Amino acid sequence: QVQLVESGGGLVQAGGSLRLSCAASARPFSSYAMGWFRQAPGKEREFVAGISYNGGSTDYADSVKGRFTISRDNAKNLVYLQMNGLKPEDTAVYYCAARFGANLRLLPREYGYWGQGTQVTVSS
Repeated sequence: QVQLVESGGGLVQAGGSLRLSCAASARPFSSYAMGWFRQAPGKEREFVAGISYNGGSTDYADSVKGRFTISRDNAKNLVYLQMNGLKPEDTAVYYCAARFGANLRLLPREYGYWGQGTQVTVSS
């Protein structure tokens, strides 16, 4: 069983920055590709960013490209989402997800493990 715990959410003004962290209990952590997803009220959960098992490959939703950066530290079992230039439309609950395997995926159903989520609210 893999446990994921997100942190770093909060309230920020438009144009501001936040860094989300996700601590994973997976052993070895390097056996898992990781992803960040978000869900706004009344909307489906959507892919935000993904990273392969060794950090060599990343992908982003078009809506966050150039503003968000995903990274991981396999020695510390951590994955990060640096969010810059935040917009009100980025407001959502952000979830960390893990899938056993080397390659990132874009669909929520391809991830077997999920954190409890952390709220990000961007005010205009």
